[in-house]
Amino acid sequence: MDTSDPEITFDKKGNCNHCDEFLKKYKNKIYHGEESDRQLEIIVNKIKNTKGKNKYDCLIGMSGGVDSSYTAYKAVQLGLSPLALHMDNGWDSEESVKNIRNVCNKLNIDYQSYVLNWEKFKDIQLSILKSSIVEVEIPTDIAIVGATHKIAYENNIKFIISGGNLATEGILPYLWFYDPKDMRLLKSIQKRFGKNSNSLKSFPSFDYKKEIYYKFISRIRQIYILNYLPYNKEDAIKTLENEVNWKNYGGKHHESVYTRFVQSYFQPVKFNLDYRRATFSTQICTQEITREYALEELRKKPYDPEKIEAEKEYVAKKLGITLKEFEEILNSPPKSYKDYPNNEKKLKFIYGVYKKYFYRLVNIVN
Repeated sequence: MDTSDPEITFDKKGNCNHCDEFLKKYKNKIYHGEESDRQLEIIVNKIKNTKGKNKYDCLIGMSGGVDSSYTAYKAVQLGLSPLALHMDNGWDSEESVKNIRNVCNKLNIDYQSYVLNWEKFKDIQLSILKSSIVEVEIPTDIAIVGATHKIAYENNIKFIISGGNLATEGILPYLWFYDPKDMRLLKSIQKRFGKNSNSLKSFPSFDYKKEIYYKFISRIRQIYILNYLPYNKEDAIKTLENEVNWKNYGGKHHESVYTRFVQSYFQPVKFNLDYRRATFSTQICTQEITREYALEELRKKPYDPEKIEAEKEYVAKKLGITLKEFEEILNSPPKSYKDYPNNEKKLKFIYGVYKKYFYRLVNIVN
């Protein structure tokens, strides 16, 4: 990590606040031997006990990437009966689609695709790009959570198993990522920059009200089982390649053409934000890679200079704008979500109350 995060601080030893916080706060929340094994056993038994006469006892969001594919693999190993769900926003790479099919076929998992209306979703994505905020993936992040909860509810599934994990995602600067559940922010940006006022009507939205309903009324829980396992990404890749015919596509979250472009080019160029720094920092803290290896990788550009012009043309054409219009968006001054109407204060209060008074009520381990 470096000063591309303007709020970063360093101690006398040169360690940054993100690594210090991770080591103090999160290290005990990743895999730590028998205690994690015991907790995972409790979780798995509780998931199985909710099945009843249902065909499924859990739902797994599948992207075709390493984390979600390995999560599905381990879920089946643990004896769970998952339904796999993929949220299709129109940007899937061919490799990711093949990976999802191969994993589900090899593991004998039922698979369902939740396909967004492309014209409406394209309008929402373009609105976010025009707003010049760094969180350009907010529409996809909301849609994934909204779709998984909706399908879980419709199938009477009480547990959503996510591939999210602290071992590779434990460090993320606050200014790099704002809460995607702030629907007021998305609506305000769509109202200002969108072409179609109805684009959000059929969109699988997810805000604090829906979260309260799903969590407290429908009793749907989201579990991160990779945090209870000795998760190493390179080992996971080898296992997936050998066991379920999974193919490696490259960088983190590169199963999506759009996410690959955003994280490897758009955000580094427009915002001086390189997600590799956060990922590598987390992996250094978990001793998965060395600092020397990370620094060597960071000397390389996050994108392929020989292919980037073709990628820009492809993204612009798919979004329905000219390359000139896209360059204007890229070169416009960066802004913050704070520049638009949002519910930050309300959400901080609500989630602060939840963590203080209600977290243990819905914590399945306790």
